[in-house]
Amino acid sequence: METSDSMALALEARENAKTSVPDDVADAIRTLIRWSGDDPTREGLRDTPKRVARAWKEYCAGYGEDPALHLARTFEEVGGYDELVLLKDIPFQSHCEHHMAPIIGTASIAYMPTDRVVGISKLARVLNGYARRLQVQERLTAEVAQCIWDHLKPSGVAVVISASHSCMTARGVRTPGVSMTTSRLLGCFLDDPRSREEVLGLMGY
Repeated sequence: METSDSMALALEARENAKTSVPDDVADAIRTLIRWSGDDPTREGLRDTPKRVARAWKEYCAGYGEDPALHLARTFEEVGGYDELVLLKDIPFQSHCEHHMAPIIGTASIAYMPTDRVVGISKLARVLNGYARRLQVQERLTAEVAQCIWDHLKPSGVAVVISASHSCMTARGVRTPGVSMTTSRLLGCFLDDPRSREEVLGLMGY
């Protein structure tokens, strides 16, 4: 009977086989470990370069996809519904392009449909498609909003993101608990004060 340790090793071996790591990538991570003051050849760090490389491939999976493709399938038979569609508090993780440190937060995404809607899970997929890249929060917010605006052709789009940045909370000024909020409003949510007040109120802002 397999022990939990042997099962874990077997699982790791299968994962290793799925994703090969180029030698130059592994060497770069070993160099970073050595530069940081540790020994990349010691037992606990021996396989770390490959693990880190595979983790970063996953963190940056958004480079391998076009988030707009998630909006390709829409539905027109919605009983004439043309009011606000809002998905709140979508969790996401990204990495800042300045320090490659984690950005962890939530997004609220809303749009005012004209003649078609999209499955709500697709809004989260668009967010993750852009989040799984090296980012700054301002650009992430704008990219998500613009993608929905361009491909769903709604009368309004609103995206609000609130996130904690490890480059600020875990280094530098080291201020844990601080979050940053960014927003991008397009169409009626930008031009009509009543629509803007409604959507921001429903989002909790």
